[in-house]
Amino acid sequence: MRDLSFAVSSFCHHGGCVGVATLPDGGRAVRDTKATDGPILLFTADEWRAFLAGARNGEFD
Repeated sequence: MRDLSFAVSSFCHHGGCVGVATLPDGGRAVRDTKATDGPILLFTADEWRAFLAGARNGEFD
């Protein structure tokens, strides 16, 4: 799992950001960019789509 390529926002300059990697099955892996050896959260493709839809709809504002 550590060999995934995590994308990070171009706005992330001082740490405190998250990296997101696409998994072969369409799911996502998410981790703290400051703790590259730390835990990784795994989400199925359906869970990730639900999260993005909630963010777009203001569910987390």
